[in-house]
Amino acid sequence: MSEQTTTGNEPGRENGPEAEPVPGPTAGPAPQTPESPEAAAVPESPEAAAAPEGPEAAAASDAPAPEAAPIAPKDRRRLFAALRWTAAVAVFAVVGAGVAYGITQPERTRIPGLSTADDGRWTFPALSQPALPAGAPLAQGPDNKDETHYAQLTGLLLPAPEDAKADDAVKADKDGAVSADVFLEEYAPDVREKLKQSLEWDGLRQITGRGWTMPDGTRTHVYLLRFHASGFVDAFKGCDTNARLNGVSALELDDVWTGVKTTQSAIVPLRFPGSGMAGQSEVSVYQEVKPVLGDEQTKVGCLQSGDVLGMVIQTRKGEVAPVPFHQSVILQSQLLS
Repeated sequence: MSEQTTTGNEPGRENGPEAEPVPGPTAGPAPQTPESPEAAAVPESPEAAAAPEGPEAAAASDAPAPEAAPIAPKDRRRLFAALRWTAAVAVFAVVGAGVAYGITQPERTRIPGLSTADDGRWTFPALSQPALPAGAPLAQGPDNKDETHYAQLTGLLLPAPEDAKADDAVKADKDGAVSADVFLEEYAPDVREKLKQSLEWDGLRQITGRGWTMPDGTRTHVYLLRFHASGFVDAFKGCDTNARLNGVSALELDDVWTGVKTTQSAIVPLRFPGSGMAGQSEVSVYQEVKPVLGDEQTKVGCLQSGDVLGMVIQTRKGEVAPVPFHQSVILQSQLLS
């Protein structure tokens, strides 16, 4: 163990690779060699490298981060309380949105607490006018002075409301057309022949009709009569106070309709007594004079719009309710306009 490390080449290996130094005891401290500034900054031992100094060195260290301190029971309770309140707010937001959606979707009359008193009106399907032939003007258009209706007449006929059952008394074919004889069954037998001649001479082109019965027993018959021109509509005398409807003693002006009409401030020239304007149609409304014949009352709405005459006839045991009757007349008038 007293050998010293040699610094030369071993004999016989002058041309071989440089021999690796063999560690051995040193006689004294190793001589100090000058160091560069970069070298001086390198730690001399692994312990020194494992403990760097300064915040920058601490950030660059690869040592594992210390474990998070456990949450104190007091802080844990606060965290749970915050989570509960957050969940409660989310639940209230979802429930509130659902209630708002539920209120806006149904009809107001079907929501408890917000419903209004039922006035007896019927629920009709959405109304829309039929398409016109290519190039045809509107009945009320500025380029249609005679107010001729070019749309299909069945498309202008008022549809039946909800809960209605078809009334077979209005015998229409598959296209909705009604013969003159079927239409004249609405009148007293002794005047039918005269009215039929009037229709033939006064330029009748087509009749269409529809009938229905409501759960309360109200029967409604709606007819549209198309003439060759609007002047022929004035010549027909089957829809006024002198009309002799089947089973009706006499007609007079509808008192409710007339009372509302008299409150209107606008004064419009009218061709029929007791008539009013609904849209661009001229409307006259009549009721059976009391006491009525039998146990049923009849009301009639007459609508004149250009070359088309509309009739809405309602009959009900006791008395015809004014609201659904006027509603039907107005809606039919809007379709013609």
